[in-house]
Amino acid sequence: MFATTRPKFDSQATDSLPRDLFAAITALKQELNAVILAHYYQDPDIQDIADYIGDSLGLSRQAADTNAEVIVFAGVHFMAETAKILNPHKLVLLPDLDAGCSLADSCPPAEFAQFKAAHPGHLVISYINCTAEIKALSDIICTSSNAVSIVRQLPKEQPIIFAPDRNLGKYVMKQTGREMVLWQGSCMVHETFSEKKIVQLKVQHPAAEAIAHPECEPAVLRHASYIGSTTALLNYVQQSSSTEFIVATEPGIIHQMQKAEPAKKFIPAPPINNCACNECPHMRLNTLEKLYLCMKNRTPEITLSQEIQTAALQPIQRMLEMSI
Repeated sequence: MFATTRPKFDSQATDSLPRDLFAAITALKQELNAVILAHYYQDPDIQDIADYIGDSLGLSRQAADTNAEVIVFAGVHFMAETAKILNPHKLVLLPDLDAGCSLADSCPPAEFAQFKAAHPGHLVISYINCTAEIKALSDIICTSSNAVSIVRQLPKEQPIIFAPDRNLGKYVMKQTGREMVLWQGSCMVHETFSEKKIVQLKVQHPAAEAIAHPECEPAVLRHASYIGSTTALLNYVQQSSSTEFIVATEPGIIHQMQKAEPAKKFIPAPPINNCACNECPHMRLNTLEKLYLCMKNRTPEITLSQEIQTAALQPIQRMLEMSI
């Protein structure tokens, strides 16, 4: 279980950081008229200070609707870019600019442009876990929450390119019965889960339900009694009568699961190797200290060219319209 106590820092030992970072961040939020948006995969302390915690779809909606003058995005780079695209005239901050995404990195824009050109007539649906440049090359953006619904809304005769996550693409194809051309990208975290170890866990915990994110490989998904986005997984454990769950996604979500259902047991799905590979190293680059400093110094700031912002906005807006 994650600790939820507020950390205290020795100001002399940490370059004059305030003793109570929670109080300091709250004060800066009021001073800046800022909103803090955090993904479920962030450290528990960041989740506890955030104004809104969610998955990519929920965070996109919040970014689109916020009246705040400053958006502090505790997530990874593509998420902050999405907030900037939706709020081109607002200050968008990311605690650590190196908080990237292996899935987004697996789809270089120049190579994807060639891939798209090789499939004329195809409509491009891109998972939101991609760079602003890939969004600009897309027709519709989707998330794991709405990908199946969006594909089902399209004419059956419309050929589709789905990028960049091949595992989510395979899952959508299975759910919709639609053939799609898949870009062969993947998430380093969701590809590390061990099918063998999950089976062993199910033997050790026969009452436990295995639940999984659709970015996992098909071999892992077939052992799951429920598959869904991070928000869907969180909702499911609250509705299910089961008291134990094996959770095959980044374990940051377990903090919210445990808060919602303290009497239930949540077991992180193990990776193939004996490492912390089931934790996203990019998400974990953000810390409470960096969150405070980025608000205090108004940097690092997310900036995008006008051309990319304009081109990427339309497919995001289409997603939001198709997700009502």
